[in-house]
Amino acid sequence: MLKVKNLKVKYGVIEAVRGINFEVRAGEIVTIIGANGAGKTSTLNAIFNLVKKEGSVEFVEADISRLATHQIVKRGLALVPEGRKIFINLTVEENLKIGAYLNDENFERLRDRIYDIFPRLKEKRNNYGGSLSGGEQQMLAIARALMSEPKMLILDEPSLGLAPIIVKDVFEILLKLNKEEDVTILLVEQNAGAALRIANRGYVMENGLLVMEDQAKNLLESDEIKKKYLGG
Repeated sequence: MLKVKNLKVKYGVIEAVRGINFEVRAGEIVTIIGANGAGKTSTLNAIFNLVKKEGSVEFVEADISRLATHQIVKRGLALVPEGRKIFINLTVEENLKIGAYLNDENFERLRDRIYDIFPRLKEKRNNYGGSLSGGEQQMLAIARALMSEPKMLILDEPSLGLAPIIVKDVFEILLKLNKEEDVTILLVEQNAGAALRIANRGYVMENGLLVMEDQAKNLLESDEIKKKYLGG
């Protein structure tokens, strides 16, 4: 579904992403794990043309490398950015309305589906985004992205700043979206253990390069991964 070829991102003389290749197949959950500063967020920003890049990005066999960000979203890719970036001065429902800006005629149907998936958001539909807990804000960020009816959901550090019990809830929702709603997922995470436990495959990113690739269960059992990322 997604093919990234020879992707490079530079900020001045700093090479944040140094010619990486990876793919995500339809129906998978794929994770890219790595420490802070490894180049993970730059990779996602490059996919959505939010930063200058070299290399190519294909989505559903079409080259999207030079498309504007809104055109990429229209093709069926959606990003849940690092730090959630919800609109704190708008209500839950108004945040969802913004998420449906390319799909406005279907707003009520999509909203009702979202409220089925996230009953907590339905309870707080008239609350301002800024009044929500961190976990609720993360759920709203995911829900807002789903309002564009994406074929594929890309998430940047969804566990960031959340308590372990809330992380567990968020990752269970991602698994449910994948299994029951048929949403393909690319998940970028520092929390390697949580990500690998729900993923089919994983990539390990260090210093702008993908240094390992394997089935997620194999990475979880790897002594090197345990030592570097799982505290084992």
